[in-house]
Amino acid sequence: MPPRRFRFAPQRFRPKGSGRLPGLSFNRLLPNILTMVGLCAGMTAIRFALDSRWELAVTLIVVAAFIDGIDGRLARLLKATSRFGAEFDSLSDFLCFGVAPAFILFLWTLHDARGFGFIPCLLFAACMALRLARFNAAIDAPLQPGAAPRPPGFFTGVPAPAGAGLALFPIFAALAFEGWGWTGLAGAIRHPVFSALVLVVVAGLLVSTLPTWSFKNYKVPRKAVLPLLLGAAGYVALLVAEPWAAIAAAGLAYAAMIPLSFRSYQRARTRMEQPGGEVSPAVPLTGP
Repeated sequence: MPPRRFRFAPQRFRPKGSGRLPGLSFNRLLPNILTMVGLCAGMTAIRFALDSRWELAVTLIVVAAFIDGIDGRLARLLKATSRFGAEFDSLSDFLCFGVAPAFILFLWTLHDARGFGFIPCLLFAACMALRLARFNAAIDAPLQPGAAPRPPGFFTGVPAPAGAGLALFPIFAALAFEGWGWTGLAGAIRHPVFSALVLVVVAGLLVSTLPTWSFKNYKVPRKAVLPLLLGAAGYVALLVAEPWAAIAAAGLAYAAMIPLSFRSYQRARTRMEQPGGEVSPAVPLTGP
């Protein structure tokens, strides 16, 4: 008999399962990472305010507002929305746009009014917390029976980032006037009474039921595209040349748009109440 020949076949080792590490993908974590960066920016703004570095403090609040504007859209784009992300975003908003602006304004001027200067700060932070709590409760709350549906494209009250920007308007305007050498006008704006009045008015706008534009689903008419692009280029140029004046002007423009948004909301409600009338979010609500 011929001798048997044995063939050695190396054993193949394969990892069990799919070979993927358990956990969340980076795409799902990216919106929460951005929210954490915004939270750190708001906390660092408080730190700079303690050192009287007002320019850096308010700049970080603007950075936090920019991050807040993109993290939610990024989460929807990546299909990474979650209840945890919504709650985390609200907590970050409370610190960045509720606590930090009030604290900065108190250290900037309202501490001169002693205990009375703390009252508007406390009122502003409380109203911001109430607004965010109302927003979170409305996420899962169904429409009440018999309640009229709201037209799309509107917020209820002033949103948190816009409220923080309006509250910090005195600092933006004072920094712009100081840069121009108008120290007298800058000192008048820095008066505690003016800042307290601004805080109280903005706090009321936060918890109000006043409709304000959200700009999420608004489509620009074709004839307005070119003027809008030219206006955006002009604003960027102003932002580079005079950043504080540009941000203060943006706050004034937003405040002036609140009555216009209310009128647009009333028109949209009238169209919805008509038989067979519907308002699509893609249709401009400011048209005639």
